Amino acid sequence: MNDLKYWQNKFKEKRQKTNFRDFLKEIVSWSPIMLYRNNWLISKFALTSRVNKVIHHQEFEKNMDTLLEKWTIYDFQVDFFKNYENLIWKIDLFNIISYWSNENSDYSDVVINSKNIYLSFTVINDCENVLYSFSVKDNSTNVLNSISVYQNSDNIYLWRAIVESYKVYYSSFINNSNNIWFSANLNWCSECIFCNDLDNCSYYIKNQKYEKDDYQIEKEKILKEKHNFFKFYKEVSFVWKNNNSTNVTWSWFFNSENVENWYFWYNVKNGRNLMFVWWINWNENIFDAFTGWAWTSNDFYWVMWTTWENIYSCMNIITSSNIYYCYFLTNCSFCLGCVWLKNKSYCILNKQYKKEEWQILVNKIFTQMEKDWILWNFFPAKLNPYYFNDTIAGLIWGFTKEKVEKEWFMWRNETIKVDIPEWFEIIQSENLDKYQWFDKNWNWQINKEILKKVIKDPNWNMYKIVKPEYDFLMKHKLPLPEIHWLDRIKFGLIGK
Repeated sequence: MNDLKYWQNKFKEKRQKTNFRDFLKEIVSWSPIMLYRNNWLISKFALTSRVNKVIHHQEFEKNMDTLLEKWTIYDFQVDFFKNYENLIWKIDLFNIISYWSNENSDYSDVVINSKNIYLSFTVINDCENVLYSFSVKDNSTNVLNSISVYQNSDNIYLWRAIVESYKVYYSSFINNSNNIWFSANLNWCSECIFCNDLDNCSYYIKNQKYEKDDYQIEKEKILKEKHNFFKFYKEVSFVWKNNNSTNVTWSWFFNSENVENWYFWYNVKNGRNLMFVWWINWNENIFDAFTGWAWTSNDFYWVMWTTWENIYSCMNIITSSNIYYCYFLTNCSFCLGCVWLKNKSYCILNKQYKKEEWQILVNKIFTQMEKDWILWNFFPAKLNPYYFNDTIAGLIWGFTKEKVEKEWFMWRNETIKVDIPEWFEIIQSENLDKYQWFDKNWNWQINKEILKKVIKDPNWNMYKIVKPEYDFLMKHKLPLPEIHWLDRIKFGLIGK
């Protein structure tokens, strides 16, 4: 009889050949960055035919034992994915993923031990005051409109890839630096504007050294050009030089080696097709993985948001091992085709088995899957419950509506809207200067009336300014955003 090691090698053999586009399409399309109204709840799941009942995440936690009594016996008359579909249709979905002592975070998804998180996604470990951002981790605070902010960063606005830095604005790829504007690729720098590719530098503008007093005079002049801030940001370099890494391709690897195909990775040995993972210790053999956080992880193939070891074709698996084709498990081991389990072992389609029974049945299922040529596939598009164009995959690559719908993904056709009270006025983003200005003493002002307006951007998408955002902009003397927050995330991802 084949053992697990044999089947694990089968996964590895197939998955190491995946191209980056297929990785995006099949895995990253399961990572939504939009929230919708689903009946009375704000949810990561839109109200579509692919979603059964959605309940509040707190209700789910309170009644978990009862809710997870639903299971099914594997039916060998149909393939594995049909069995999985039959199970997941029985189980209620909770509206957002919210872990461990979160506060004021009901309008965000995948939040862990953080507070005051608004319209942000994947915010993990003691973060606070995060708005319109993606992948913020490890004691990072006061972060707006940003992508990939890690490890004790503070006061960050419109950035991508920031590590251990503070007071960074409209910049990219900044490490251990502070008071940075419109710059990229800086390490251990302070007070730099319009700079690129510098180490251990202070009081630089356009890579030229200034005396401190002269620098402050020029800085004051530049920061009065509020109407040009977003234009300056668009001109910031989007190419990272891959610090402390060997034998890596594409952009922004940090302390890694032998990794092919990129995007914001740290401390990885041996991998391919990787995006948005920060792990404190070295991690090895990670292939086709999207988002992750752990002290150490090994042997991942075709996964999203996963920690620990020996995880194959799974999503949202926390501190678990030897898991196959499962969704949202916590502290589990040796599970196949399971959903929403916690502290369980030797389960198939949520049904508990004895160890020996489990091993025999898993071998039989994998044998059937191999004969059906689906063993090495991820979950099929027809099971994906998210609008493709509202996921990271839809933002980061030029997939078209016609092609993805042909493959059975869903596509959102409507423009992005907000709930508009009848007393709110809609204004065009091109007219924002009516609500922001310098007073006669050159103090930056934003009229509080903007909190009562709905802004329509050039793409006809509408958004509002919320009070924490207004306070941040005023404190740091920043202009009002000109585009919808989803497009701000998109710009941070692809630079256009």
